[in-house]
Amino acid sequence: MPPISVLLVEDSPVALEILDRLLSSSPDIKVVGKARNGKEAIDLIPKLQPKVICTDLHMKEMNGLELTKHVMENYPRPILVISTSVQKSDTNTIFELLQAGAVDIFPKPNTGLASDYEQVKRDLINKIKILSGVTVFTKRQTPPIASPTVNNFAFSTDGTKAIRVIAIGASTGGPQALHKIIAQLPANLPVPVICIQHISQGFLQGLVDWLDSECKIKVKIAQIGEIPEPGTVHFAPDQNHLELDAQGKFIYGLPLPVDGHCPSVTVTFKSVAKFYGRATMSILLTGMGKDGALGMQAISIAGGITIAQDEQTCVVFGMPSEAIALGVVQHVLPIQDIAPLLLKKVAK
Repeated sequence: MPPISVLLVEDSPVALEILDRLLSSSPDIKVVGKARNGKEAIDLIPKLQPKVICTDLHMKEMNGLELTKHVMENYPRPILVISTSVQKSDTNTIFELLQAGAVDIFPKPNTGLASDYEQVKRDLINKIKILSGVTVFTKRQTPPIASPTVNNFAFSTDGTKAIRVIAIGASTGGPQALHKIIAQLPANLPVPVICIQHISQGFLQGLVDWLDSECKIKVKIAQIGEIPEPGTVHFAPDQNHLELDAQGKFIYGLPLPVDGHCPSVTVTFKSVAKFYGRATMSILLTGMGKDGALGMQAISIAGGITIAQDEQTCVVFGMPSEAIALGVVQHVLPIQDIAPLLLKKVAK
């Protein structure tokens, strides 16, 4: 296999040089070009045809968001955002960038020291290797389709619902997919939603803040001792598994990776299946690897509803395909069809 061709877009000469040196140390990666802003990058892309683009967020002339929109409309390919901008003031921009088509994010060391970059070198190289296998499609910028269900949706109040909880797992490409689903959920959703998203450390609060500002339903990080609340999306915390105790309250499990991840989708799905049983609806979205497949199997055995995102709308079809291969998925749907089915099932 030829090395993965990478275009670096970074306005700091020091950071650009460090990233070039780090990536070039891997025989599997070749830095084919460097640009100081999005405008320079756009001129280089047709000539260099990089497999992966790594870009900073804040740059003069053209920033990372504008670059991503242009690339996804004209030269679609995997984009990795490497940024120190994980503060609350930058949250919307970062996740707008993901919504525009960037595949993943990677926290740049705050110090800017070469020694700190060395510590994250392996993770950065591995992430680029993963993204090189991702297929992305042209993303024309179109206004979001308004959903009448968001503002007013009638639910039965007789307390006999078949579904009492919704559990969602996602990894690479997950923020975009989650936004498409959660944005369609009304504030009066009569059941809680529990989410597990694999995301670089330091970005979870930003994801939660972004979704909470974009959606009608409440979005937060699950806290120890809380009972999952209707009309609320509860995210698993950074670096801890999210489980339920015998009373149905949130607890954090031991921070040991399962299927390579902490938090793990499988750990949460199994815990939810144990407490809620057949009253569980589970959704497995885009992501690399197999996390969530055995958890979805536990929900299927318990009699719950199982849904997987289809290959065409996944950024990476790994996690859903593993669950499908186990024969435990009842519905395989494009991302835009998942929320309507969810609401239909919850309304019964």
